[in-house]
Amino acid sequence: MKKQFMDTLSAGDLVDDLFALAEKTIARKRDGNNYMNVKLQDKTGNIKGVVWDNVDQISENVSSGDVVHVQGSVSEYKGVLQLVVKSMSPCDGGRIDPADFLPATSRDIGKMFDRLLTIIETVESEDIKNLLDAFFKDPEFVKKFKTAPAAKLMHHAYIGGLLEHTLSMSILVDKVAGHYGQVDRDLLLAGAMLHDIGKIKELEYDLQIDYSDQGRMLSHIIIGVEMINERLATIDAFPEEKACLLKHMIISHHGSREFGSPEPPKTIEAVLLNYIDEMDAKVTAIRNFMAGEDENASWTAYHRLLGRHFYMGNRKEN
Repeated sequence: MKKQFMDTLSAGDLVDDLFALAEKTIARKRDGNNYMNVKLQDKTGNIKGVVWDNVDQISENVSSGDVVHVQGSVSEYKGVLQLVVKSMSPCDGGRIDPADFLPATSRDIGKMFDRLLTIIETVESEDIKNLLDAFFKDPEFVKKFKTAPAAKLMHHAYIGGLLEHTLSMSILVDKVAGHYGQVDRDLLLAGAMLHDIGKIKELEYDLQIDYSDQGRMLSHIIIGVEMINERLATIDAFPEEKACLLKHMIISHHGSREFGSPEPPKTIEAVLLNYIDEMDAKVTAIRNFMAGEDENASWTAYHRLLGRHFYMGNRKEN
């Protein structure tokens, strides 16, 4: 049973436990010998490490994505914890509990899904309701949807993240649609609930979150449209224009070609979906980033993906 977790490690600690090997790269020292940089992770976080000795032998025996038994010590390098690995070997699968290695939502998955179903019951359009039921009353789809993360890194990158993100967006839809008026609330809600369904196939999340072959080749946008087409084929006389409007929302929800959308949003509902998605993803990503920072600091470290520091001076009051 795993006993040591990333969030408990401090400089000077000895490590002797199981971790997921997220990355490994071979580099060369000045004397010509190899060393190996690694990134190890569990459900509580990750740490970068370095292997100085027996590099070739260790590298031949382990691969990215493996759960490995690691022995070493924690040190501090340039103000950041680093694991100096003395030995690393593949782990017997019988010793592995996948729940030890993937972060998960802190919210109750069952309650979140029940609330999503309650929102679906408010849909007035019979066509849209039938389509949503085709997904969210399918046990096989629901099992994957409840488990999937919403991303590899940026936001909701944990088990249950896709459900959490989808529910949050669905709740926002009512607030936004009600504020602006003359918005097709049912269509916008369907877009919020279905915009990321392709993530259940785009991402793999057994022992670490990474892209599947299909995900790298097609992206969740294309996969999602294909999934919608499959369900539409089972519904009699679904209006062609409504289907087109919904699929446009899916392919445009990233906002621009620069960010992966084949087309930019061209309807009010598609524009709103893009901004609701962006708002929920960004706020969650920033809050999660802040949660990992020193609570006594006024500013976060530099966020590489968002390209800035974030002010935390009023976090305790909020």
